[in-house]
Amino acid sequence: MQTRFILIQTSHAGNVGAAARAMKTMGFDDLVLVAPRWANVLRREETIQRASGALDVLEKCRIVETLDEALEGMTHLCATAMTPRDFGPPTTTPREHFAQIVEDMRARPKDAAEQTGVAFLFGSERFGMRNEDVYRCHACLSIPSNPQFGSLNIGAALQVIAYDWRLALGGFSDAPPLPLPTAKLADAAQVSGMLTHLEQALVALEFLDPAAPKKLMPRLNALFNRAHVTQEEIHILRGIAKSILQLPGAPSANKPTPVALASADGAQAPGSSV
Repeated sequence: MQTRFILIQTSHAGNVGAAARAMKTMGFDDLVLVAPRWANVLRREETIQRASGALDVLEKCRIVETLDEALEGMTHLCATAMTPRDFGPPTTTPREHFAQIVEDMRARPKDAAEQTGVAFLFGSERFGMRNEDVYRCHACLSIPSNPQFGSLNIGAALQVIAYDWRLALGGFSDAPPLPLPTAKLADAAQVSGMLTHLEQALVALEFLDPAAPKKLMPRLNALFNRAHVTQEEIHILRGIAKSILQLPGAPSANKPTPVALASADGAQAPGSSV
């Protein structure tokens, strides 16, 4: 199925570049300009800048004088307009109409479907599409938008329609998954050693009161277990703890940790058992 995007009497060169970029991101490259304001629009600096790398679409783009020339080979025409025309084709959303097109294509013989050409027509920035151009179309596409502010730039409107059309055609395959990390996970002994080191640093900072530790360390233990920390991350955390303990005049660097206090209490408690 052939897809073509047609810009009629475009007055801003940048919109041509933006249209080319929007098309390329969705895998389309058939762009036709009908009587644009600038005869050299494809070579203008603003066009090239807004294309942002979609220069192959610009190189393939054709400029014609009449809409008839632009529609050659197209069998299904879609106008883009915010307001329905009294004698125009039915107005529908892009996604709804595209689903119907694809369903109709699947019901046809393969050869007939391959010969189908779908064209999307966009009017000038100032006046939109002329009534006589809309009347020639099979459907009028209206992008659902804010009722109080529904005006879209041509590049933005084309991007939305190209995206919905690509989805209807099957979309692109999902992006390849990110590579799995190769860093080696820390084992239980390394996590335990890091927690002891971190506990000493927290006591030195007077963030952790050895006499009333509450559940801080078990909660940190659970946090690091969920994080699946690597050996390199363990080294980083222990380096931070070491730097804290080496601060000049650390007020609590020699304070015993809650574990040490608990051990001492257990050793002095009469009748205690291991």
